[in-house]
Amino acid sequence: MKTRIITAVIALAIFIPLIVYGSWPLTIAAVALGIVAMSEVLVMKKMFVISFEAIVSYLGVALLILPDNWLDFLPSVATRWFGFYILVALLLLHTVLRKQRFTFDDAGVLTLAMLYIGMGFHYFVVARSINFPTLLYGMLIVWLTDSGAYLIGRQLGKNKLAPRISPNKTWEGSVGGTLAATIILAFYLYFCPVGDGFITMVILTLILSIVGQLGDLVESSLKRYYGVKDSGKILPGHGGILDRFDSMLLVMPMLHMVGII
Repeated sequence: MKTRIITAVIALAIFIPLIVYGSWPLTIAAVALGIVAMSEVLVMKKMFVISFEAIVSYLGVALLILPDNWLDFLPSVATRWFGFYILVALLLLHTVLRKQRFTFDDAGVLTLAMLYIGMGFHYFVVARSINFPTLLYGMLIVWLTDSGAYLIGRQLGKNKLAPRISPNKTWEGSVGGTLAATIILAFYLYFCPVGDGFITMVILTLILSIVGQLGDLVESSLKRYYGVKDSGKILPGHGGILDRFDSMLLVMPMLHMVGII
């Protein structure tokens, strides 16, 4: 517990100034986090973190995370998605050159991971480029849902939510976390309006809280499939980057899909 608290304090001391300041330091931090998260997928897949496929994956994640204005130097034909296609094509070509030591399945996993991680951190950066309250709104959905689910689940939890994937989660904690996040963020939205329409945003908060919990379960399912307890060890007591940002990786793109960012 002591290690967990120390890690949290140090991480927040670094992370909070970055999200408050925003701009290029946050973008660089997001790219770095995305690359570390991608390396965690490689390790779970028992692949080398320094290899051709790893470097292609890191480039793909970075390309997806960077905001549009950072890619203005590229010619008009070289769009973000064309560049991403080229990288995926390189992975497919690698399946031929490696003669089944790197397979189509491997290329598929890395492509999906690049999209999953890259788009999550991309819209994290986009949210901050709009304004700080918008990014904070997205982060509070995740933090309040997680905290509410943990506290309420410990006190009232009896019915397992997904025992084969995440045995400690309960329906009571899940519902309690969503209600706690929605109620607290209703006050936040009243004083710091985000999006259009107070009632609409409260309803969206409830939906996004559920999405965040699904993101948590997705990452738990990934770990169970590969037989690991944590995605990584970079954060002592907390696991890896995927462990800490799993909910955000779905919530932030959803903020874009519903027109908030």
